[in-house]
Amino acid sequence: MAETFSAVQPLLDEYADIESQLQDPAVHADAGRAKTLGRRFAELGRVVAAHRAWSAAVDDLTAAEEMAETDLEFAAELPALAEAASAAEERLRRILIPRDPDDARDVILEVKAGEGGEESALFAGDLVKMYLKYAEQKGWVTQVLDKTETELGGYKEVSVAIKAKGTPEPEQGVWAHLKYEGGVHRVQRVPITESQGRIHTSAAGVLVFPEVEEVAEVEIDPNDLRIDVFHSSGPGGQSVNTTDSAVRITHLPTGTVVSCQNEKSQLQNKEQAMRILRARLLAVQREAQEAEAAQARRSQVRTVDRSERIRTYNFPENRIADHRTGYKAYNLDQVLAGDLGPVIQSAIDADEAAQLSAPDE
Repeated sequence: MAETFSAVQPLLDEYADIESQLQDPAVHADAGRAKTLGRRFAELGRVVAAHRAWSAAVDDLTAAEEMAETDLEFAAELPALAEAASAAEERLRRILIPRDPDDARDVILEVKAGEGGEESALFAGDLVKMYLKYAEQKGWVTQVLDKTETELGGYKEVSVAIKAKGTPEPEQGVWAHLKYEGGVHRVQRVPITESQGRIHTSAAGVLVFPEVEEVAEVEIDPNDLRIDVFHSSGPGGQSVNTTDSAVRITHLPTGTVVSCQNEKSQLQNKEQAMRILRARLLAVQREAQEAEAAQARRSQVRTVDRSERIRTYNFPENRIADHRTGYKAYNLDQVLAGDLGPVIQSAIDADEAAQLSAPDE
């Protein structure tokens, strides 16, 4: 237990320091700094609360052990108090697992149709609706940044910003939940375009990026950008306006390309495209940093090859299966209606279990 207390003390000191800083009006004059401190304060608050609960439980057990030497009533309470102290210590140990520094961030989520033609685009649309409904249940705010629709109402690709209200605790953050959604999602069902009633398999890709809150977080040299403008297009590729309002931005050093055509003005589309670009570049930056530290984050599949799936949505059996965690349930209709919580929780639990079992470096 002394080791646990030793690990916590620097965090308790940091919490007290941030608490003092947040009382300074000058800090709140800088909205970016205030939000960063507020996020860290909320994260450390969990540690402080767990440590206080553990300390209280240990104190109660110690006092009861002393009193039990002369009072049988206290002796009878020892098993329950020991169990409470053990549970509090385990909770503190779990909270001390290093968190992803982006957990409290908002995200930009992209869904892209893959193999399967129109059926894949329709499935991409189903996934977008699922995430929008899940976000609504969580009380998050969503905004479609850009989309390319197909004639049957599906999506070739769509980008959605998902934001939490206020400053959530890290474990309640948007990234803390949706970061596990990155990868290939496979669907098995009878397409509406299938006249023979045969089950087809197709796939859509999902990419999730923590959103950049401050431009300074990701420095982009304007000279590194090539910006092209073109006519916005709708389903089937037809032009939907006569002005060059759509914007395509290419980040030359990395080859990253982002295009937006959802807004009516060129300026708005450029702003949205830059927002997506910053998020993508931050993800690249984070991955490079973690690779150097030999602590690479769970990788997201960047292609939409059906063989690299993370999850299968089987409509005939009403089955949802996550291939990383072993989660399986027969309530696919409810999941697509936004009840995604248990599926995501299986990924959170698996991630936590892997960290708890990992040997200390």
